[in-house]
Amino acid sequence: MKFSKLSQLFLVSAIGLLVAALLSACQLVTIDFVFVADSAGSGSGSAGQIQTYSVDSESGALRIGAPTVPSGGSGPVSMAVTSDYYNLFVANAGSKNVAHFGIGTYGVLAPLDTVTLTTTPVAVAVNDAGTYLYVVSGTTSATLTEYPLSSGKIGSAVATVNLQLSAYPGDTIIPTAVDVLANSGAVYVTAYDQSAYNPGGAVSSSANPGWVFGYAVGSGGALTATAGSPYQAGVKPSALASDPVNRFVYVTDYASNELIGYTIENGSVLSFMVNGPFKTGSEPSGIAVDPRGIYIYVSNSLDSSVTGYTIALPTGTPSATVNSSQLTATDTQPVCIAVDPGIGRFVYTGNRLGNSVSGFRLDPNTGALSATQATPYPTGANPAAIAIIPHGNHSTQSVTP
Repeated sequence: MKFSKLSQLFLVSAIGLLVAALLSACQLVTIDFVFVADSAGSGSGSAGQIQTYSVDSESGALRIGAPTVPSGGSGPVSMAVTSDYYNLFVANAGSKNVAHFGIGTYGVLAPLDTVTLTTTPVAVAVNDAGTYLYVVSGTTSATLTEYPLSSGKIGSAVATVNLQLSAYPGDTIIPTAVDVLANSGAVYVTAYDQSAYNPGGAVSSSANPGWVFGYAVGSGGALTATAGSPYQAGVKPSALASDPVNRFVYVTDYASNELIGYTIENGSVLSFMVNGPFKTGSEPSGIAVDPRGIYIYVSNSLDSSVTGYTIALPTGTPSATVNSSQLTATDTQPVCIAVDPGIGRFVYTGNRLGNSVSGFRLDPNTGALSATQATPYPTGANPAAIAIIPHGNHSTQSVTP
């Protein structure tokens, strides 16, 4: 059977288009999976959920990934991932629990176990060794609880610490965030004294409002307050992060629009960076340090923006502000921020009132941010937390002091 020249031309053209389409599809290589904790509906009692997005390695654009799963409760507020990227923990404030999920191929989440608290969880963190889960909780008090992990499974609490000011034992301390050093040697919690800082309400204490509580982690998970703890932290600390080589800790002050820097001494003791604090946008809400320990990014909830800084080594000072001429705009009210661990080239914010995620490309030479393709990306209601894991094998980026 013979084809006419016109038929042959059509066949060749069709094959060419098919090959071109396949080649274009091959360029959509997933470099990371982004997990976003939000709610399935807008009501206060709506069930929480975790949505999964795939990150395109070239553009940083997000596309829907594995199926959405329930968060294990209502009102998810914080997430943490183990360093091997096999386990995800979600704190659900509405149902007062922390749910554990296994992370499978292509970012598929499977519910495993849950621990129930007596007070409302505020934030969670996992140490780099994957042996302990830290949960801070309380709306009229502050408690740090340490749970042992066995292949991600949550065991019974091995340490519980009530966060109080020794000079003001009756004050109401409200926790806001928790972070663990990369070497697992210390854990830090930010909190503010509501008795000393209570906009629109009565003030009954003369204490400094903002604090960082530090604890060295000993054998068997024993928690011992570090020398000088708690450390003053402005007025209302809202988030904190440490660099990947255990030298610096950074805290955002929501009330003063500032970033506070600390140097880590003797493995766990904090001391102020003498030339701080450093200016942020309005009402900073989240903070992330890139995997190389070179840049800091802060989400500003009131002016819907991101502020970027270059970390000056070896002092740790957040120096020349990236994009200093103007703040990098996000969708409405970003409350959390994360840098991708796969290649350290993309930054994402969860925008609570925008019901979205904003994406940015990170220039590795300058730290400047530029919007990713088609950003912002729609989410469920009131996204509150972001966690990212790499897909495939990538070189680990780090900075050596």
